[in-house]
Amino acid sequence: MIAFLRGTVLDKQPNLIIVDVHGVGYQVHVPLSTYYDVGDIGRDVELRILTHVREDALQLYGFLTALEQQLFERLIGISGIGPKLAVAVLSGIEPGELVGAIQRADVARLTGIPGIGKKTAERIVLELKDRLAALVVPDVDRTTTASAGDRLRADLVSALQNLGYHRPPAERAVDLTLASAGPSTFEQALKAALRELMR
Repeated sequence: MIAFLRGTVLDKQPNLIIVDVHGVGYQVHVPLSTYYDVGDIGRDVELRILTHVREDALQLYGFLTALEQQLFERLIGISGIGPKLAVAVLSGIEPGELVGAIQRADVARLTGIPGIGKKTAERIVLELKDRLAALVVPDVDRTTTASAGDRLRADLVSALQNLGYHRPPAERAVDLTLASAGPSTFEQALKAALRELMR
């Protein structure tokens, strides 16, 4: 079983990258968080790999962090959730936020992930709530009150989703916009985020 790959990004598209390891190209399915962070084509990359074997296929799933991989493994252990849906879950919410949503039994947040209905969200909470204690979640805000910056970020992401953008690229555009520290009002930040999405 392949458990780790170190090589060069040969090609990439959302949820899929090809890693060149000494002339051999490995096709790896990845969540959007990993896709955005692996860097551009030609960059060196190291991926944690889970090899998934079916009767008709052998597929590789790759992750930049241990937390992503652990969440993926727990998700596919739930009846009715296969690797494709698990990748969709990790693509629709940041790993730390996913852990928090499960621990809070926040079904509404989970159903905001494309492809996740209420029954699936409830099953995720039921089966994983008590199994996430061992996970080390870096930089998770465990307070219940959000800062003004957190509220602005959430409002901007929500506005972009209402305009038809998918959550992961919307979050990325908002984060880039807020990191620039330029816009001071909601309207200015929203316009800047829209410009970021159109690049």
